[in-house]
Amino acid sequence: MPTRKEIKGAVTYTNGAAGSYGVVWSGNAGNWVGGKGWNPGSTRNIQYTADYRPNGNSYLSVYGWTTSPLIEYYIFESYGTYNSSAGATKKGTVYSDGATYDILTATRYNAPSIQGTKTFTQFWSVRQSKRTSGTVTTANHFNAWKNLGMNLGTHNYQIIATEGYQSSGSATVTVK
Repeated sequence: MPTRKEIKGAVTYTNGAAGSYGVVWSGNAGNWVGGKGWNPGSTRNIQYTADYRPNGNSYLSVYGWTTSPLIEYYIFESYGTYNSSAGATKKGTVYSDGATYDILTATRYNAPSIQGTKTFTQFWSVRQSKRTSGTVTTANHFNAWKNLGMNLGTHNYQIIATEGYQSSGSATVTVK
């Protein structure tokens, strides 16, 4: 006889017109990510607005991948109760779009990627003052990373993403 009730999470993602999407997650949903953007990604100025209401561990970011080398990258604009860069190695800072971002890197071992289960590097820029709308000048981050020896490869997809991990919340996002 079970002594505890298992609670399963739910995520509902809805594509809106043009660059808009909405997502609602609940019940301590597992790890998930969704968003809208481009494939391939590139160096571009990304304008976005968001009504972002996380309850727990969640992120609002520019999110993308490159290949050769395989890199998963984030430019964090806002997050919930936990900053995922904890445990990563800080490499420096960059000032962009009105705020300072911490630059960090980490290695993921035998983790899911766009090429299946792989070992790969993560690059992060984490905004020190959270925001939920504005312009992200990706060139500032990519150049700062390069100057620190953090080289991107060939761009795969690039999105304004909402991500959650064992949390709940809602987000309505428009990418311009």
